[in-house]
Amino acid sequence: MSFWKKLFGGGSGGGSDDAAVKPVQIAEHKGYTIEARPYRESGQFQVAGVIAKGEGEARKEHKFIRADRFPTVEEAADFALLKGRQIIDQQGDRVFD
Repeated sequence: MSFWKKLFGGGSGGGSDDAAVKPVQIAEHKGYTIEARPYRESGQFQVAGVIAKGEGEARKEHKFIRADRFPTVEEAADFALLKGRQIIDQQGDRVFD
């Protein structure tokens, strides 16, 4: 199965540590929602998340993956929120282009 399908919900579940489909943590920042979605990779948790703005049909999303890995899902989720805030501060709505 491809990496992208496993990450964003197309793969079979890997157990309770598999946070690919649902967010582990959610935060608001400057009108955006950041969802931390770390996933297990090589015995650690890879930093990944979704930045979203709007609701319903007007909702826009930007998925991001970082090379950073952490030993716990909590550490990876905290870092994903930090990186999400940084992306928003640097790019704003351009992130959806």
